Amino acid sequence: MMENANLLFAILFQLAQLLVVVLLAPLLTGWVNQCQAWLQNRSGAGVLQPYRVLRKLFHKDAVMAHNASPLFRVTPYIVFGCMWLAAAIIPIIAVDLPFSLAADVIALVGVFALARVFLALAAMDIGTAFGSLGARREMLVSFLAEPALLMVFFTASMISHSTQLPRIVETLAHHQFMLYPSLAFAGLAFLIVLLAENARIPVDNPSTHLELTMIHEAMILEYSARHLALIEWASSLKLFAYISIGIALFLPHGIAEVDNWGGMPLAIVALLVKLMLAGAALAVFEIVSAKLRIFRAPEFLGTAFLLAVLGLLIHFLLGA
Repeated sequence: MMENANLLFAILFQLAQLLVVVLLAPLLTGWVNQCQAWLQNRSGAGVLQPYRVLRKLFHKDAVMAHNASPLFRVTPYIVFGCMWLAAAIIPIIAVDLPFSLAADVIALVGVFALARVFLALAAMDIGTAFGSLGARREMLVSFLAEPALLMVFFTASMISHSTQLPRIVETLAHHQFMLYPSLAFAGLAFLIVLLAENARIPVDNPSTHLELTMIHEAMILEYSARHLALIEWASSLKLFAYISIGIALFLPHGIAEVDNWGGMPLAIVALLVKLMLAGAALAVFEIVSAKLRIFRAPEFLGTAFLLAVLGLLIHFLLGA
């Protein structure tokens, strides 16, 4: 009877996490934008502005190019599904939810890569110059960011002796407290990867449409209405997923332990506080940073790979 009750609680909390991530993702984006507005001495549109934009786009009629292939039409749904899956399987409130078994760090990188490939193919499908330009730049950024992200994951995996995110979180948060110098280097590398993969300053500017600087926006210029809404929602989910990964790897304290269903409310409160702090920190970083030239992006991401490798070497040589 107790096992059945635990299974029921696990399923209910997993469904709750599925809803939480898909509903909170636009709110996180709105919070970052609002913090940036406050730092620039502006009133801002409010934290609910992303929801208003999504509602407006879903009520519009989609306009498609006459030569758009089925790939162009299904890509928004695939990208949204991939980002929702990635955000849903990351252990952000508990380590023993049903979907947590699928949270392998290598598979997680593969999910992000799958969404990126479809989005790049869709950008080139119409044959516009901006779409192809954005796809090439996106592939350049991902080519440099993915190895650094894998090195970050490998550092945490070597500490926990597992590539499963729940096992990593359990090792770092619920066992004897230890400071790992290798995770400090990995954390800096992860911050750079987060900025690059989510089209944030200094690699990209999510609020610009200048053809000489845009990367992500160039790939979605041909989308409209519900398709654009799904892609914008997926972008918010991706930011939510990356911040959740950062919380799981570097700030896992507060995530509920195995079978500790009573700690779920505290874990949810801790998650909200961490998301607010991370969003505010991201806004501050973007305000004080300048946009890099696209040709300087490889140096920036190369630094991330170097820091991640240094973290891995420190763990191998010093065991720390």
